[in-house]
Amino acid sequence: MGDNLPRVPGGARLRSHSRPVQTLRVKMVLLGGSGVGKSSLAQRFVKEEFRNTSPTVGCAYLTRMVHLSDVSLRLEIWDTAGQEKYHSVTPLYYRGAHAALLVYDISKRETFIRVQMWLKELEKHYIPESTVVWLVGNKGDLAQVRRVSVQEGQSLASDKGLYFTETSALSGDQVSNLLLDVAHRVYECIGAQQGGLSEWQETPLGEVHRRDTSSLLGSCCKVGP
Repeated sequence: MGDNLPRVPGGARLRSHSRPVQTLRVKMVLLGGSGVGKSSLAQRFVKEEFRNTSPTVGCAYLTRMVHLSDVSLRLEIWDTAGQEKYHSVTPLYYRGAHAALLVYDISKRETFIRVQMWLKELEKHYIPESTVVWLVGNKGDLAQVRRVSVQEGQSLASDKGLYFTETSALSGDQVSNLLLDVAHRVYECIGAQQGGLSEWQETPLGEVHRRDTSSLLGSCCKVGP
């Protein structure tokens, strides 16, 4: 799923420079239990490096530009805390998300069960067919102690109409491909709809930049295999 999209080295697609390229804003949220590697994935997305991270308190915010053939997407990445004590405030961060990554650890079965609970919570708050939802089995480098099979992940994704990828934040395996695939799907599903994604413009120094990203207009193509 999402693996046949055209790419060029460096994670970008070739484009013409004959006209200005529009930059659109994409809100992307990472959900999942504590210790599954959400923050490490976020660091890979943004800095293309691995770092051991402490548990996220509340939510961390990062950004990454992704360039497609005729548009640039500014991914605004919300890395949410997985601890139970922050569960009640998490919906404040993922409401209005254009993309949601549900992350579990393939070496810990309880995180796979937990991610299904996160999915139920997400379904209460997002507009159907307006959010691209991706199931991510992280820590692929621990395949020798795997407790969740690839088939189980694929089956859950198929049943729930999600996309599915296994990654390793440690080695970087499939992380860049995942980021680019998410960007393509969001643009194809939401960006093509009038008003689906708002335009982003760099704010002059000293100005306060405020724009509501919580509303989603238009509908998305059906998410799923």
